[in-house]
Amino acid sequence: MKNKYPLKLNDRIYLIDGYDMGLTERTGTYVIQEEKLTIVETGPSPSVKHLKEGLQELGFSLDEVKYIIVTHIHLDHAGGAGLLLQECPNAKVVVHPKGARHLAEPERLIAGARAVYGSEFDDLFDPIVAIPEERLLTRAEGETLQIGENCTLTFFDTPGHANHHFGIYDPVSNGMFTGDTVGVRYEQLAKDGVDLVLPSTSPNQFNPEAMQKAIERFQNMKLSYIYYGHFGMTADVEAGLAQVSEWLPLFLKTAKDVKREQKDHEELAKRLQALVKDHLRGQEIPDDHEVYQIIQIDTEVGAMGLLDYLEKQH
Repeated sequence: MKNKYPLKLNDRIYLIDGYDMGLTERTGTYVIQEEKLTIVETGPSPSVKHLKEGLQELGFSLDEVKYIIVTHIHLDHAGGAGLLLQECPNAKVVVHPKGARHLAEPERLIAGARAVYGSEFDDLFDPIVAIPEERLLTRAEGETLQIGENCTLTFFDTPGHANHHFGIYDPVSNGMFTGDTVGVRYEQLAKDGVDLVLPSTSPNQFNPEAMQKAIERFQNMKLSYIYYGHFGMTADVEAGLAQVSEWLPLFLKTAKDVKREQKDHEELAKRLQALVKDHLRGQEIPDDHEVYQIIQIDTEVGAMGLLDYLEKQH
């Protein structure tokens, strides 16, 4: 069966699968076809070869790329930006003001990811290439970027998942590129008619109040589409945002129980997985479904972030 990516989502936006962690439909890159060809998210460095193949298949050359936008600087979204930029002579990287210096000097970013991923770091993320400061652009709350005669993107400061996170509003499709702030969508389940959106609570800047605020902000905008960092587009915006809003307090309550019992993040991850499995059984998803491989990864990292948040509150 032919791979369906790059996938045309509408008249001018395409989705390329980066095969992050060697998994299909885990982390995606969006290509916006405007006068100034714009990419949203690069994925980690090992994804760059897939991104380049996708662009080639769509008929775009690397020197046509004008903007590479990263919603935030976590390595599964922005780790490949420096590597890609080396081959895009006419591009600049657009990032949240709080993230810029970490892309120019990525040492702390690398150290933080090594602490979470340990011996797997090299396979997942290497190499991390520093970005020259003159090729970085920052965009803060309410600032804009004109990428076409009839398209000016607007940036929204959306902490909750990370302090260096923005959402990118595309007025032409009335859609928002949300990165991780309003959750992770599991494309693997969409094939079975199930839309699952879980909060992304990874360390170390997870903040449930800020996350809920971002969810409500997007709810009030009456968007037509959400373009998720993980993974794909939904037109059922209301349901996606409502769902992540329901899971968030449930994740938090489970974390508080585990902390009170003085158990560790591994125990929390198991309980979160059990909650999700129970929910999916109710929708007739079998226990051996491929989605659980990704849910396991997400809940293990998410459990660390939840307990880290509670520790800071304490």
